[in-house]
Amino acid sequence: MIDQQMSLRGGAARLPVRPRTGRFLVLAAVFVCAACGLVYELELVALASYLIGDSVTQASVVLSVMVFAMGIGSLLAKRLRCHAAVGFGMIEAALALIGGSSALVLYASFAWLGDSQYALVGFSLAIGVLIGAEIPLLMTLIQRVDRQDAGGAVADLFAADYVGALVGGLAFPFLLLPMLGQLTGALFTGAVNAAAGGALVLWVFRRDLGPRARWLLVLVNVSVIAVLATATVLVDDFERAARRAVYGDQVRVAVQTGVQEVVVTGTDRDSLGLYLDGRLRVSARDEYRYHEALVHPAMNGPRARVLILGGGDGLAAREVLRYRDVRAVTVVELDPAVTRLARTDPALSELNGHALRDPRLTVVGADAFPWLRADHGRYDVVISDLPDPGVTASTKLYSAEFYGLVAEALAPDGRLVVHAGPLGARPQTFWTVEASVRAGGLTTRPYRVTGRYAGFAASPDRGGGDAREREDWGFLLAGPGPVPQPALAAEGPVPRSLGGRELREGARAAAEARLPGLIPSTLIHPRYWEDA
Repeated sequence: MIDQQMSLRGGAARLPVRPRTGRFLVLAAVFVCAACGLVYELELVALASYLIGDSVTQASVVLSVMVFAMGIGSLLAKRLRCHAAVGFGMIEAALALIGGSSALVLYASFAWLGDSQYALVGFSLAIGVLIGAEIPLLMTLIQRVDRQDAGGAVADLFAADYVGALVGGLAFPFLLLPMLGQLTGALFTGAVNAAAGGALVLWVFRRDLGPRARWLLVLVNVSVIAVLATATVLVDDFERAARRAVYGDQVRVAVQTGVQEVVVTGTDRDSLGLYLDGRLRVSARDEYRYHEALVHPAMNGPRARVLILGGGDGLAAREVLRYRDVRAVTVVELDPAVTRLARTDPALSELNGHALRDPRLTVVGADAFPWLRADHGRYDVVISDLPDPGVTASTKLYSAEFYGLVAEALAPDGRLVVHAGPLGARPQTFWTVEASVRAGGLTTRPYRVTGRYAGFAASPDRGGGDAREREDWGFLLAGPGPVPQPALAAEGPVPRSLGGRELREGARAAAEARLPGLIPSTLIHPRYWEDA
């Protein structure tokens, strides 16, 4: 009779542990589950930014859908409060399976279906519903363990939840990604999630479960962990198959650096393709047209000191070093793995003419924006060979503030050249870059070069899009004073594909396509995703 009365009051008599120990174990489970939940969120954001592009949009979609779904999950959890233990165990098993496999499925949909946006929204919704259902059930369980006022229980739960989220948020970029990668990291997180949820219910609350429910939870959790473990064993084979589906059968190098994924395809210099984060940066079929159009008009004038921002592949440097009166070239590249590959990969180093071994060239591993803020002297030519302005991660390198820093680094008669994206396909982006360059205090001369191979998104524009994106490259020649029309240096090397007539026609075509009245992009108000 006494045991029955204690059970009716607080239920503590039915637990296999003391109330204080049980409360600690519940809060520990909250901590682990919160850490896993935030890892799932960050995994979706990171993978969506890589597969789809535009990190601002993808982060907004994932977070807004997930927060909305958490509210739905909290409402749905009200129906499970009478069976809180078994309900929490099943929810954690489902969350572990869905969250742990989310990266795998997103990458598979991108590789074989060509689109992962619907899968992204579906996973955000499902994971959000399951995360939202956790707290109401955990609230019931912690009061089942140790009766306390509702305010104290809520404070304890949310404290453990927030600390767990902090640990998960720090573990993702500093531990899981560098050690395990995106796919294995998500699978490992799912296994930890299933183990934590299952252990709490099957140990602390096992007396609340009937034999059938207990065996069901054991079977479900073992199955989930077995599925995730099997996927972990097969993940390398899956990645190789997915890369073949995305890049073709001639993948030679595939490495995840601290900055991006670098993939090299092709068997030799004539078939080489260099992809950075899934976007084709270099195609040996037509890269020379892009790099000649980028470099040679800017070299028409004084050129003793040249600064290349980006261009770690060494191809812009190859064109610069063809001028014998160039005394010093500085390449500022964010990812040292790219410059290392440009030196050591036989096909790429042959394609760039072993430019990175030239004694006149110095490579600096740094972000171009903060590097320019330090005084490194004045340059006769600055070549901005950076990722396309439509890629959100590069937006700050196409801002008015950035071009103000470039203007400070230019000699009085120096020149800047900027790749501003395809003029035909994204005119608003191109002319926004032009407005931003002018806002940085420089005079501009736009020009375009056509003749890209059909069906090829050569460097550094984003893959995908319609055929118009592959018809031209758009450039801006700029300087602190009056800038002449783009032309080739009379005493310089003869380009392989670029002529003076083509430059004059390209400048005239760009002038005729001008979009007036566009507002510059700034750090506070970036504008490049509007037509990207």
